[in-house]
Amino acid sequence: MKRKFGDRANWRRITQRHFKSKYVESDIFTGYVTLYSIFALRDPLWKTYGGHTFRIADKGYTWLQYYPKGAHFVVTAMFDDQGSIVEWYIDVCKTQGVTDQGVPWFDDLYLDIVVLKNGEIFLLDEDELDEALHKGLITVKDYDMATETAQHLLHAINQHHFPYFQLSLEHYRNGFMTSETKHPGG
Repeated sequence: MKRKFGDRANWRRITQRHFKSKYVESDIFTGYVTLYSIFALRDPLWKTYGGHTFRIADKGYTWLQYYPKGAHFVVTAMFDDQGSIVEWYIDVCKTQGVTDQGVPWFDDLYLDIVVLKNGEIFLLDEDELDEALHKGLITVKDYDMATETAQHLLHAINQHHFPYFQLSLEHYRNGFMTSETKHPGG
């Protein structure tokens, strides 16, 4: 199981970034929200799902990430340099927390769900989850929690009861967390 941090401090592809985190309590969402803005990078990051290839990280891209309190998932909304949503990426996780410096983190449980802006949905890395169980990297309880969480999320998405799509679009459009974000030196 790999611990992943919201500030992606060890992501060498990105050479200039801005990271911001804040705790939010509302009727719709309670937990940490982070903003990761990319100003310069070595190479753009491309991903392919179901025959569609997308650039998910490049200069001017912004990632809003949601760490719902007590949940076993983290949602990342990836926006391009024109402010259009590229995709939503949902990591299934065992647990989440915050460092002493205020950086949210999660322990990744391998399964991921990608939702494209056209509504296509992809469940990823089932093979990695199976392999982790086989190698003893996770317990049967972890495995069951990951699969149950993914199924719950897929059901909520298909029933249009997953608030993070609309929430992230509204947050991005309204400048939630971005009002103080400036390019370094600018």
